[in-house]
Amino acid sequence: MILMPLMLRSLVELATALVCEPTSTLTTILYYGNLLPRNLNLGRLVRREFLHQENHFFHFLTTMLRCVW
Repeated sequence: MILMPLMLRSLVELATALVCEPTSTLTTILYYGNLLPRNLNLGRLVRREFLHQENHFFHFLTTMLRCVW
């Protein structure tokens, strides 16, 4: 119950980014989930503003992708 407000704000931020810029948001998730190669072309699409510490849902999502794949 305590984590719900933290995750909800992060989820809304990520959902808004998916609606506004779906390509760069998905590229960022896959890039930091280690499912895309590290190269300069993909690096231009990566949004670094998702990396701040308060974006708990983004970090949870990328960690789950790393564990599953």
